[in-house]
Amino acid sequence: MTVFHIHIQGIVQGVGFRPFVYKLAISQGLNGWVNNTNDGVHIEINANKATAESFLQEILDKLPPLAVVTSATIKPVGDKDFKGFEIIQSEGKQKPNLLLTPDVAMCEDCRRELHNPKDRRYRYPFITCTNCGPRYSIITALPYDRPNTTMDKFKMCPVCWDEYNNPLERRHFSQTNSCPDCAVELQLYENGKITENFTDLDYIVRQWNKGKIIAIKGIGGYLLTCDATNKKAVQTLRERKHRPVKPFALMYPDLESIRQDAHLSKKEEKELKSIHSPIVLLALKKHLENQLALNEINSGLTRIGVMIPYTPLYDLLLSTFGKPIIATSGNITGSTIIYDDKKAIDELSEIADIILMNNRDIVIPQDDGVVQFSKESQQKIVLRRSRGKAPVYINPNLKFDKDVLATGSMLKSVFGFSSNGNVYISQFLGNTETYDAQVNYEKTFEHLINILKPEFKAVVTDKHPDYFATRFGKEFARKNNIPVYEIQHHKAHFYSVLGENDLLQSNEKILGIVWDGTGLGDDGNIWGGEFFLYENKQIKRIAHLPEFDFILADKMVKEPRISALAIFHSYKELSEIIKPKFSKTEWNIYQKLLQNPPLKSTSMGRLFDAVSSLLFDNDLHHFEAEASMRLEQKAAELYYKNNFDLSLSYLKYSSRDNFLYKLIKGIISDINNGLDRKLIAVKFHLTLVDYIRQTAGKLQIKHLAFSGGVFQNALLVDMIIQHLKEKYFLYFHKEFSPNDEGIAFGQMVFLNE
Repeated sequence: MTVFHIHIQGIVQGVGFRPFVYKLAISQGLNGWVNNTNDGVHIEINANKATAESFLQEILDKLPPLAVVTSATIKPVGDKDFKGFEIIQSEGKQKPNLLLTPDVAMCEDCRRELHNPKDRRYRYPFITCTNCGPRYSIITALPYDRPNTTMDKFKMCPVCWDEYNNPLERRHFSQTNSCPDCAVELQLYENGKITENFTDLDYIVRQWNKGKIIAIKGIGGYLLTCDATNKKAVQTLRERKHRPVKPFALMYPDLESIRQDAHLSKKEEKELKSIHSPIVLLALKKHLENQLALNEINSGLTRIGVMIPYTPLYDLLLSTFGKPIIATSGNITGSTIIYDDKKAIDELSEIADIILMNNRDIVIPQDDGVVQFSKESQQKIVLRRSRGKAPVYINPNLKFDKDVLATGSMLKSVFGFSSNGNVYISQFLGNTETYDAQVNYEKTFEHLINILKPEFKAVVTDKHPDYFATRFGKEFARKNNIPVYEIQHHKAHFYSVLGENDLLQSNEKILGIVWDGTGLGDDGNIWGGEFFLYENKQIKRIAHLPEFDFILADKMVKEPRISALAIFHSYKELSEIIKPKFSKTEWNIYQKLLQNPPLKSTSMGRLFDAVSSLLFDNDLHHFEAEASMRLEQKAAELYYKNNFDLSLSYLKYSSRDNFLYKLIKGIISDINNGLDRKLIAVKFHLTLVDYIRQTAGKLQIKHLAFSGGVFQNALLVDMIIQHLKEKYFLYFHKEFSPNDEGIAFGQMVFLNE
């Protein structure tokens, strides 16, 4: 009989694809086989052409929940008579050419079994199936089979083995399959002693109630936890973690408990319940039913980052505790998340009173992802793309015809590469100014290239010579004798949003508005308030924020008062407001520096810092972008209660063609007239929208694309959509963050052009 061969690629391993194909074939009375290889799933069946094509279409129409298909081909391959249909042994001889499956939050089927007293996995903290559980964090090689994961050391009991081998079971070929009889085991570390095979989860709940800090090993690493309603416990965690102000994320038992404290839109709810289960920033209600230690958690900010339990262990603990907990990365602030058990004992013992470990090893660490939605337009803004998303990116409209490596940036470090036409983007790797983050970057890189075996033809880096990622890329290129290319930081931002929105082949002119804090410009100065034109597949810088003096390097980035000084010092009225922010010695030294500044800057991020310092005395950063966040919050408190429009723009205050001059003169006038500082903050944001509108109008461009860390500002995004959507086509990031995490993807797009 005629044999048709079907080859399917994408996220097709670790998602129950083979059992799905088996059941479908059996239901249709087809004979043949299905298997995994390093380049996807292969199927052969006895059928005529019409039946084979119909079978493939049904596969594509009824995919398993976690599967994503990027390519499917079918062709006749001769004659052979199969007897029945079977799942045959996986093969790994080909060069890897598939997408790795991210780690997935616990599915509803497993959640029901977890809480069902009649189920044999009742209250088993590591329940999983083909539709959920760890994937990327435990894989050691391809294809994705149990021997190629850290589950290899766990021998399945007879019942689990039967499930694993029964194609009609939900756990057929579930590589993480286990149960209380062949369990992944917990260990408790307390007072220098380890308790093996720890099972008393109520003990953890009792310790939370006593104010204890507990480090818990999850999918991507350790989280530091404590009772979010206990002020003393939260403050103690801050002191031990050396994190004095930066907000903590919370984990709530369920959506209902979140609604007691925060507003929750349909989109926000859907994101929380999604398979990647990130942290979502939500607006707080005025009355909090859970009695959160709010000031200790987020120091006056009006939004909180929340998530729901995405592992069975967290679900069991939180359902018993019944209240929200702090759930923050297990590390000293500035270092990467800890995932190794020995390192957890060595380092987290300084922070946590108790460490709850388990004997399922983590290969690659991952922080929790973070997203937010703007209030009015509900525009999704990714703040951190990590667990549940990494390391894949799927865009069928974007073709990469060669294997290239992009090494990314520094603060929001992420690398990316293409291999066999697939795109891989690493999880968030931290600030590579630190040695820990550099080690994590290198380890993750080695892990992925060992699994996927790309054959790089080129490397692309940022232009900044002192970034770790730049040095790493150039050294890799030298060792492998391949060419290395550089692209300016903000142009990479622009390429990133162009690539995500399928604009690379556009016949329309596109205006790129790329605003962030710091990036080395082509002229050697510090850029960050850029307007680019994309036309005929070329990027050209056509406008920018007027230059101001850039002094004191990283000190200026960390102290908004210095940005205020640098930008406003030549305006006497503002200079008098700023002077008290400095000691007499500082003032004299900085005045001399301003007489001969080493660099100029166009940074919009520094302008946000300056205005925040001027209006609300946010003079020092305790965490990145704090001043901008507080400025946004003050403006949002007023903006959403009123029907403000662009008539409030400061750009009408002067006929002089200089954006900064008009803005500053307007602010001076309002300060002198005693205007509410919150309203000045609103007018500042509206002026930026008007700046975009006027620039686009002068250039007669209707398509606007936005990137850069400034567009993490949800209020600004809402204003842009509200006031510009009628006359302009607006493009924002979808999967990637507008911050520097998107740089690696933009670098790849540039090299692929």
